[in-house]
Amino acid sequence: MSGAEQPTPPAAATRTVTVALARPYEMTVGAGVLSTLPDQVAERTVALISDANVAVPYGAPLVAAFEAAGKRALHLQVPAGEASKSLERYALLLNELATAAFPRDGAVVALGGGVVGDLAGFVAATYMRGVSFYQAPTSLLAMVDASVGGKTAVDLPAGKNLVGAFWQPRAVVADVATLATLPAREFRQGTVELFKHGLLADATLLSTFSAGWSQELPAELLADAVARSVTVKAKVVAADETEAGPRAHLNLGHTLAHALEAASQQRLAHGDAVAYGLVYAALLARRRGYSDHTAAVYELFNWVAPGPLPLAPFSQLYAYMSVDKKVAQGRVRYVLLRDVGDPVVVSDLTYAELERTYQELLKVVA
Repeated sequence: MSGAEQPTPPAAATRTVTVALARPYEMTVGAGVLSTLPDQVAERTVALISDANVAVPYGAPLVAAFEAAGKRALHLQVPAGEASKSLERYALLLNELATAAFPRDGAVVALGGGVVGDLAGFVAATYMRGVSFYQAPTSLLAMVDASVGGKTAVDLPAGKNLVGAFWQPRAVVADVATLATLPAREFRQGTVELFKHGLLADATLLSTFSAGWSQELPAELLADAVARSVTVKAKVVAADETEAGPRAHLNLGHTLAHALEAASQQRLAHGDAVAYGLVYAALLARRRGYSDHTAAVYELFNWVAPGPLPLAPFSQLYAYMSVDKKVAQGRVRYVLLRDVGDPVVVSDLTYAELERTYQELLKVVA
């Protein structure tokens, strides 16, 4: 799509996943469902926040569709990449909204990947003490992870996602047709999170991955896999909206991953970092005597072919882990699998145990 071309009408085969919170909302998954977004947004004034990669092919047609539906639409663009998740960019967006006299009864719509979702969500959560928020993820990573659950955040130099708020969207629209133009590398990034959800609670996703998984699959198969992955996350979020308990299980692979991202100054992509983190967690689980699921994770890791690890000593990585949100009472908490589908949070891992396993990781991925 380009110019003011209208979004493709949705295909009949769509999936709907309900996130059953106190104020439940739905995620619609299918091909062409972006065209339904103007009807799903009840507010009359909309701020569409997108990055430079999706502004023209998807943002411009969506703005035209909002305006055709009789809504006032403001289109705000940010540079693509993790660097946009900064306090500086966040402040710029708030000022743009204020300068445009954006009202408290308006709605912020995030169109793009996880960076845009996190950033736009934090803007929505804090502008005038909170305005309505909608998610329209266009990357696989955002569809299966960042767009559902209400976590919003920006980064600090000291670490990833250290400033943010829980702010649930009113609806999520995931158009799998956008995956056709996604770079293959980005599709692989999202697959890591989909695979993680399989490890946590749905082994069907693991078999989907091993059976010729690619972005060239028919739309109905892509939509089904995305919906299955989101269902895993939605059930966990519904049971623990603010991450006080079992929602921590979604952090499988993320403790090391966030440290690797910080040590690389965000040059290592999130999915790549989580791929390393899943291998690390599998090695820790095996060292603890839990079920050995390393073979499945190695298969994923080799398929993803992640970028190189940052040249950082373990002591530096541990320092980043120690300021992570998952630290409690001074202890680094790790999510491990006693078996596929059986996650557990452990907080008694010693520095020596963590370091030895990291050295094992270096040998495995060399």
